[in-house]
Amino acid sequence: MNGRDLVRSVKMVGSVRGMRTVRSAWRRQRADARALSPRGPERARVPGLLAGAEPGPGGGVVRFARSELCIRVSAGGAVFWAWDGAEPLPSYALPGPAPEPDPRALLEPDKDGGWQVVSERLTVVVSRHGAVELRTPGGVVLRRELPPRWWEPVAGGASRWVQRSELPADARFFGLGGRGAGPRLRDGSYALWNTDPGGRFGPGDDPLYLTMPVQVVVSDAGTHLVFHDNTWAGRVTLSEGEEGAGSGHDRPGMCEVRMDGGPLRCWALAGTPARVLQGWTALTGAPALPPSWALGPQHARWGFGSEREVRRVVAGYRERGLPLSVLHLDIDHYDGHRVFTVDRERFPDLAGLAEELREEDGVRLVSIVDPAVKAEPGNAVFDAGSAVGGAGAFVRDARGRAVHGEVWPGECVYPDFTDPQVREWWGGLYEERLAQGFSGVWHDMNEPVSFTAFGEPTLPRSARHCLEGLGGDHREAHNVYGLAMARAGYEGLRRLRPDERPFLFSRSGWAGIQRYGGTWSGDVESSWPGLRASLALVLGLGLCGVPYSGPDVGGFDGSPSPELYLRWFQLGAFLPLFRTHSAMDAGRREPWEFGPEVLQHARAALEERERLRPYFVTLAQLARLTGAPYVRPLWWGAHGDRALRDCEDAFLLGDALLVAPVLQRGTDRRAVRLPRGRWYDTATGEVHEGPGQVLVDAPLSRVPVLARAGAVIPVRGADGGLELEVWAPAPGRTGGGLVVRDAGDGWEQAEVERYTSRLSGGQVVVERDGGDGEVTCPVRVRGV
Repeated sequence: MNGRDLVRSVKMVGSVRGMRTVRSAWRRQRADARALSPRGPERARVPGLLAGAEPGPGGGVVRFARSELCIRVSAGGAVFWAWDGAEPLPSYALPGPAPEPDPRALLEPDKDGGWQVVSERLTVVVSRHGAVELRTPGGVVLRRELPPRWWEPVAGGASRWVQRSELPADARFFGLGGRGAGPRLRDGSYALWNTDPGGRFGPGDDPLYLTMPVQVVVSDAGTHLVFHDNTWAGRVTLSEGEEGAGSGHDRPGMCEVRMDGGPLRCWALAGTPARVLQGWTALTGAPALPPSWALGPQHARWGFGSEREVRRVVAGYRERGLPLSVLHLDIDHYDGHRVFTVDRERFPDLAGLAEELREEDGVRLVSIVDPAVKAEPGNAVFDAGSAVGGAGAFVRDARGRAVHGEVWPGECVYPDFTDPQVREWWGGLYEERLAQGFSGVWHDMNEPVSFTAFGEPTLPRSARHCLEGLGGDHREAHNVYGLAMARAGYEGLRRLRPDERPFLFSRSGWAGIQRYGGTWSGDVESSWPGLRASLALVLGLGLCGVPYSGPDVGGFDGSPSPELYLRWFQLGAFLPLFRTHSAMDAGRREPWEFGPEVLQHARAALEERERLRPYFVTLAQLARLTGAPYVRPLWWGAHGDRALRDCEDAFLLGDALLVAPVLQRGTDRRAVRLPRGRWYDTATGEVHEGPGQVLVDAPLSRVPVLARAGAVIPVRGADGGLELEVWAPAPGRTGGGLVVRDAGDGWEQAEVERYTSRLSGGQVVVERDGGDGEVTCPVRVRGV
């Protein structure tokens, strides 16, 4: 518990809600003490010596004295290995059947007395003692998994385990879900337990809302991704290596994964960053494609309070000529905070308001949806949930009684989204949201959260879950609770409106959450470190396969200065989810509330976002097709450049643009690390050559944005139609770009248009691949 949590707890204890939270915490601890036996004496176990092997499809089984190891290479290049009979399924990360094995991959004896499986992209070598090495086709070691160790309770129960790994001395770590301290993960320990940090967080807080055991490791040897498919609570400890100077020896990097239970099974992919993310997407599912309107500017505040305030905000944007696509309603629009209700006094005709805003202003409404259901007979959702199946829809304790917790509506129960029947019931409830005129939803408080006066805000670890019919407790279900809720909402929206793509994003989730929507930063603190953490979260989540995300612009809790708000606003304009949001007591966050200068520069950022809307539409489609995130680290196309691996204050937006946000107070000039090639400052036209570092102007009016020479970027022209912005290629070089036109918000198959650019006779020539090469939209050449 940190200091903020302690202060909040003390304040709560003196209130009625505080007394209820104390009681809730006491019940949780008592339930766990009663249902979860102490581990008691444990027996340690290691695999032992190699005893034999049995080849099979795509690999085989290697047997040791006390364990067995299954290795399987899939036809798509992903490598699976697991101990003690664990299989790829069941898995919440995989959307369907496990990939077919690659018949060309064979288990064969290794020269050192072990065994190996040689595949197109990876060679897996197993030693006589159970170490597993991942090697490139050229034989360079990417990762060495040391023999694992298990601790088995003598009296029975879940075995905890540890897996240690050695990495190249130059390796850098990324991933593990949403981390405020990223995107590069320094030496330290990172918890795997989805958690509400208590109202606000900064770079030093861990864990956060969305953790996942997905590591992306970049070294001179190449890029690889390792996923430990285990939903239990765990901890990952990382230590970067060090290269020896002169004749000194290298100190390898180290990684240690500890899990409190569950299977020891892993997936690995290797190659270029683009190939790794493409393979990861093929394994865990294509990202949900947001409707095109969800790529525009969005505005939210906890505390709009009434229809009148909503109209005031939308009118404020309209009267000042500021574009706005979406307005979000937080829990204050509910009747007594009860989910799937409306406060009729403050919103007498919500459906009519939604239709009016959509028709007259082009603004859509999005609704918050929390999982906690007020445990009150007469509450329609509670009564309906109690009648689902034989025992009701809600999570129960080991004695079969519904688990109660304290959340915004008061005493609540929690749907068990790991039950298919409950997901179907819950998905049907979104019909009420659609009837109220909402065009999408955002899931909040779904780690899940139960307020406690002292201690961890979660359900009892002994609470029982369906887990797709296999049964288990909250220790196994906690980390996938938000993922399963997102699935329920997404599938429900698809059933209710089959002709429209659902819009859903979730605060919590796990590996595979991208199949159902995106995520956002949660309650990041309003500070300069919070601004930096916002970028870290988006970059880290993108590398874990979640391309659509963004922060609370301005921070959630606290009052940003005009300069901080503007710099956050300018960053948000180049991120996939561009949404302002704040706490009830944090004040208004409309751009005009920070003075005329901020309004002027915020307008420029909004206009640039709208101009780039066709580019964001293209990036969204490409993310679905290839898994490539919209926002990428600078080393994306050059993982061998060590200086780029260490750069955390800039990013690539697609392949064409390099964005260098201002993350420090009082900055009007900043250094930018460039990848190889020619880059143009989009504001001044100044030319820079990479690789290397340059100093560029960063006045309060804008953040530096550089375009890659030769890039072909789809933008919105002055007439609102599609236009190609082409940046002149460097002499002797060519360029190009991809364009996917906006085909509406249905399910029409995307057509990818490919364009090339080249210099000919001192002029820039742009051609479309295929057909006669004719370009049918206006072209504007820059950088000549």
